[in-house]
Amino acid sequence: MAEVTASLVKELREKSGAGMMDCKKALSENDGSIEEAIDWLRTKGLAAAAKKSGRIASEGLVGIAMEGNTGAVVEVNSETDFVARNVEFQGFVSTVANLALNNGDMDSLNAAAYPDGGTTVEAKLTGLISTIGENMNIRRVSTVSVETGAVTSYVHNALVTGLGKIGVLVALESAGDVAKLNELGKQLAMHIAATNPQSISRDDLDPEAVNRERQILSDQARESGKPEEIIEKMVEGRIRKFYEEVCLLDQVYVIDGESRVSQAIEAVAKDLGTPVTLKAFVRFALGEGIEKKEEDFAAEVAAVSGV
Repeated sequence: MAEVTASLVKELREKSGAGMMDCKKALSENDGSIEEAIDWLRTKGLAAAAKKSGRIASEGLVGIAMEGNTGAVVEVNSETDFVARNVEFQGFVSTVANLALNNGDMDSLNAAAYPDGGTTVEAKLTGLISTIGENMNIRRVSTVSVETGAVTSYVHNALVTGLGKIGVLVALESAGDVAKLNELGKQLAMHIAATNPQSISRDDLDPEAVNRERQILSDQARESGKPEEIIEKMVEGRIRKFYEEVCLLDQVYVIDGESRVSQAIEAVAKDLGTPVTLKAFVRFALGEGIEKKEEDFAAEVAAVSGV
């Protein structure tokens, strides 16, 4: 057997883009032959996946799964929207969402056994990258649950059941009628999909976000040249408006356009004759926060044509 040297491993890494240990194993399995090692990596899906890993993946699907009083939501990204319509990709996202019900963090989800047997979620994704030919990744996962009450989901513009561009989970804790809790939860989830609140209430809003907003509003008010006591009142008024925009319970309920979300929940609690508490919500919007690459096709055409 040929000796697998560091220089051979380095050469294979540069040609295949695969990881160091995978390259070392490929060379060991193929008697040190670079070309055969590349074929071995491609067969395993490792070379193809590695080469694509640097490409921006901001499309894909958000998937939701429900089981009893537990809900899970995942975001699986691809490079193009076209892949979101691929049946194999859709099946993968649905399966991963269901696995997330009992594997609510990224490490355990990636290591979870995939239902087709003999592989993990992470390995299945590597194979899918090779098959479909695009970079893909499981970007994030979250779960919510309650002991008593209801967990409700909503997928905005669902491509198929449980899969779409925006997914929302709402957890309501209450001893009231589950059917009515589910109805309220669905409406709240639709509201959250539309308004994208940052927190449930003022109490759990990030203090840094409030301080930053207060500072910006203070600076803006001072530019008006008004006295400090007037500026303070102006800032407090604008901070109240800020709360109404970002805190779910303070927002105007989009379902009726009049009451606050807190009032809508209180009305249902009164009807049920028992307290209703909004324990948690999760909203995933596909690709939010990902810096998308902007293509300048005119420049590419000019470069190719020499203009």
